[in-house]
Amino acid sequence: MPQTVNVRDAKTHFSRLLEQAHAGEEIILAKAGKPYARLMPLAPDTPERRPGRINGKVDAAFFAPLTDEELAGWEPR
Repeated sequence: MPQTVNVRDAKTHFSRLLEQAHAGEEIILAKAGKPYARLMPLAPDTPERRPGRINGKVDAAFFAPLTDEELAGWEPR
């Protein structure tokens, strides 16, 4: 369960709260006792895309047209 901290206390202990969020904790900032904002870690960066990384791993059969039966499986019911 996330920790709830009033804005006044968050100002005083911001560095500590920032470290907790960086460590994976979620902190709810409250104003007058009501949830106001969320302090949480950033999502990890996605790896950079590398064109051509599957060269030689996909053969021509991958690009063959789908059969009528396979196409029917993609149609909404």
